Amino acid sequence: MNQIDGKSKIQLIWGTALLIVGIGVFIRIPQVMPEIEKIKQFSSALFFIRFCFYLMGALLIGGGSKKIFRHFSKGSPGVVSKKNH
Repeated sequence: MNQIDGKSKIQLIWGTALLIVGIGVFIRIPQVMPEIEKIKQFSSALFFIRFCFYLMGALLIGGGSKKIFRHFSKGSPGVVSKKNH
């Protein structure tokens, strides 16, 4: 195994971890928000907090999916191949 293959494998593992954590954030939000609603200091910012949690989950899923897609796409690892026009 050369260094490029090792790095590619690590990127695949990292992408998978990001994807799983992002899905976990989406699953956990409905369970956590009632607890956050009980805190009076956060009652005025509930929409913003919910938005930030969903945005964080979406970014994690997007980043993980991108790494996984790049790993399995044709061409060099980490390089997106461009088609000639």
